[in-house]
Amino acid sequence: MSARIVAVLNQKGGVGKTTTSVNLTHALAKLGKKITVIDFDPQSHLAVSLGSVDPQKSGIDKVLLEGVSLAEQSIPVRKNLNLVVAGPRLQEIEQLTDGGARRGDLLRRALLDGNRDEDFIFIDCPPSSGVLVANALFAADEILVPMTSDYLALQGLSHLVGTIKKFESALKRPYKFSLVMSRYIPTRRISKEVLSVIQKYFPGQILATAIRETALLAECPSFGKTIFEYRPGCRSARDFMALAEDFLQGRMM
Repeated sequence: MSARIVAVLNQKGGVGKTTTSVNLTHALAKLGKKITVIDFDPQSHLAVSLGSVDPQKSGIDKVLLEGVSLAEQSIPVRKNLNLVVAGPRLQEIEQLTDGGARRGDLLRRALLDGNRDEDFIFIDCPPSSGVLVANALFAADEILVPMTSDYLALQGLSHLVGTIKKFESALKRPYKFSLVMSRYIPTRRISKEVLSVIQKYFPGQILATAIRETALLAECPSFGKTIFEYRPGCRSARDFMALAEDFLQGRMM
């Protein structure tokens, strides 16, 4: 059985994409799933959050630009969890002019190359809508969208859904699509109002556990640790473990 390929995507910044990618993949690894996570953002925040801080280390950039295998660039970072860093040349993908439509298909072809034994491949996408995001969408089977509960995030979601529909039309296949409420503050009225709107328009597509806002999740990356290492047993760690189980079992709000 081939790996499920999941793009963690939202074109709006600050919605918790990397926080979700880091802690959800580690939670799934702790549940015994074999995971590869690709840092597909030239800012390399995912790699830093997992404790890989060498800005000159090649990664997915070399896979896409030079055709080396993904396995060659994969680093074990936790039990059951491998990381492919962005690499210093990843931004060059956005400037590619040769190759036409094939520029958007580099990642998909790289993932087809070789025998893989992961259960999941996660792609932590940049907050943009360029060639990198096109590569992620061509490669992915599933899209996981972290959402904050504010009205600007709702507008961004509307734009993202339009982009996804265009890709579905071009590829002639639907994505498995789910949302995760990130940085959720249950005591705020606006949080509840925005969640209510999202539930109306995306019934059965919001993962059952909301990730509640906490300073601990903002502190983890500076130590290169996930929430399970930085403060095991805390509320945020429980939230992410519950989210991982929701993700595996398809439990929705």
